[in-house]
Amino acid sequence: MLEIKCPYCGKRSQNEFSYGGDANIKRPELGKEVSDREWDDFVYFRKNPRGMHLELWHHVAGCRQWFKVSRDTSTHEIFKTSKINRNYNFYMTQKYDWIKGV
Repeated sequence: MLEIKCPYCGKRSQNEFSYGGDANIKRPELGKEVSDREWDDFVYFRKNPRGMHLELWHHVAGCRQWFKVSRDTSTHEIFKTSKINRNYNFYMTQKYDWIKGV
């Protein structure tokens, strides 16, 4: 069982959380014509990386906040959790740029 440190509530059992997906996905620009293929890629196709991965998690049985988790998918080790900064580009363009220096 994983223990995840919520940046708002502290360490809790994984049962309180819901996985929200890859935090590196870039949404197609609004107002720009987008092909069906681009929408399919955005909505359905995900990488299944082995190793370091930046994820979104939701604390559904607690504070109900969304936050970011840096986790190794092969060992499940969690390196860092952090709040989603409102000024931060939610769909990052450069992979792992927020965890440099961890």
